[in-house]
Amino acid sequence: MTKTLTFNELRKIKDELPDGSMHRIADELELKVETVRNYFGGYNFKDGRSAGVHFEPGPDGGLVVLDDTTILELAEKIMHEDKGVQA
Repeated sequence: MTKTLTFNELRKIKDELPDGSMHRIADELELKVETVRNYFGGYNFKDGRSAGVHFEPGPDGGLVVLDDTTILELAEKIMHEDKGVQA
């Protein structure tokens, strides 16, 4: 499933994740941690790969189109767990 949001919205999700979340997401999805970081706007394609994220310039940091929301869904689940909310 694809999803479109602003770059600033995506970065806000990343910033709200508890410490260690990038490694947890990478471990649970069997990805390199740099691939997860690239999903949230990183640019390390030497150690990680693209994760189906497309950036378009514009207001509020531009638009981000996610081809696959698996990483985003796991990040949101982790945020809910951290806040003590059942997903």
